Amino acid sequence: MRWIAVFVLSLFALPALAQTAPMPAPAPSPAVALPRVALATTAGTITIEVDNVHAPISGNNFLRYVDQKRLDGITFYRVAKVQDHWGFVQFGVNNVPGKVLPPIKHEPTTLTGIKHTDFTVSTPRRAPGTASGDFTIVLGDQTSFDADPSKPGDNLGYAAFAHVIDGKDVVLKIFDAPNSPTATLRGYFQGEIPAAPVKILSARRVKP
Repeated sequence: MRWIAVFVLSLFALPALAQTAPMPAPAPSPAVALPRVALATTAGTITIEVDNVHAPISGNNFLRYVDQKRLDGITFYRVAKVQDHWGFVQFGVNNVPGKVLPPIKHEPTTLTGIKHTDFTVSTPRRAPGTASGDFTIVLGDQTSFDADPSKPGDNLGYAAFAHVIDGKDVVLKIFDAPNSPTATLRGYFQGEIPAAPVKILSARRVKP
């Protein structure tokens, strides 16, 4: 009879074992494919990956300019060179009537987590909330463009939202080309205006 008692006890033990057995780990969620944009320029093609997941306001603003073909025909109109591979190039609609869209809410790097590292694409601005259709590609790590609440002023930096993933040599070609020593942009940025500005022929989404 002892074996019967052991058998009966084992029947009651099985559910308890089943309850404590570890559940299988859930399958990892597939990574989101971020949008990519190819800028076909007179110097070559630059491909940008837009992080509109972490920076939806700034990223989707850039994509609106692309989808509405507002970047077609504009130029890289400013190149700020501090030293070799350290500075930035800037392109955009430059307040051209008919090209510029309404300004967007500012997205600081403290909110998005996207820092101004080498080849990051960012939205420059004056006061927070004035950014629209102009964009900067930084060369070298530019932590001074990140938001920093410990510093005086508005502390909010620029809004980083994308990275150059292909055509970095084209960006460097634009950066290394000569600037005019005398040209300005409406009286500003003397010494930072390209002698022969590179034109964007088209800006289109491409498959990841």
